[in-house]
Amino acid sequence: MRSRSDVLELAILGLLAETPMHGYELRKRLNLLLGSFRALSYGSLYPALRNLADRHLIVGQDTPQTPPPHALSGKRARIVYQLTAEGKEHLAEMLATAGPSSWEDEHFGVRFALFGQTDAETRLRILEGRRTRLTERLEQFRQSAARTRERIDEYTLELQRHGLEQVEREVRWLDGLIDNERDARRRAQSEGRGRSAGPDTADDASASRH
Repeated sequence: MRSRSDVLELAILGLLAETPMHGYELRKRLNLLLGSFRALSYGSLYPALRNLADRHLIVGQDTPQTPPPHALSGKRARIVYQLTAEGKEHLAEMLATAGPSSWEDEHFGVRFALFGQTDAETRLRILEGRRTRLTERLEQFRQSAARTRERIDEYTLELQRHGLEQVEREVRWLDGLIDNERDARRRAQSEGRGRSAGPDTADDASASRH
């Protein structure tokens, strides 16, 4: 995902994978769930929807129902968008990627919001990548503060301290998430080994005791 439009594409596909919705509802969900899209306008959303429809990743259908009273009037509010088979496949491919862009600030928020649709290995790679990026940022913060401490006023110094504390908090949060993911993976592996033993193994063990 190299640009904001790529992130918006992923966000739209991910939300439509949960349930079909019309443009007004989709914009509301984007603004509610994805902080980086709070300022999203219809001028950004509808061109993105048209692009996805032209690529056969989504399809829009007129609904027979009357639009809800809080929705905007006009045809746009009556078109419900949903994923096509190609759209579901494209979304799965996007969610399976975990390259460096996945843990950048804006991109990470979108990826994290869609972790429920992402496989465990990819989730862990993204979390670890995000943590590495923030650890690098912490070191940069500290080096910059050390170089400039004697040359800046108290307010700029306080702003630096605030930024440092924010990054430190997120690193601690990521540490907890990574630990949880690793614990879940170990439990799944342990349960898998138990199932692979199967009833025949238990019968053999019982027979050997007799």
